[in-house]
Amino acid sequence: MANWIFKTPYVLEGPSGGHRLFYFAKLRKGISIAKSGGVYSQVRYVPDDTIASYQEFYSGGCNHTVNDATKAALIAGGVGVTEANFTAQ
Repeated sequence: MANWIFKTPYVLEGPSGGHRLFYFAKLRKGISIAKSGGVYSQVRYVPDDTIASYQEFYSGGCNHTVNDATKAALIAGGVGVTEANFTAQ
């Protein structure tokens, strides 16, 4: 079994500041992926005390090491994860 680096999906949010030049800049905000009840979902702004209640949790904006089976499950989960979210380790 190969290991993969999983980078969670992200959205671009802006403006990134108050000055008028910042209106042209966008920030990448990672979206967390959680598995609860056997179903994957995208979650944002998760309180720290609820993370332990999920079966699996992949924090947005971070790199996670996963195996082939988890990679296939994340892609099939229908939460915006594609082959592009993975790089070989």
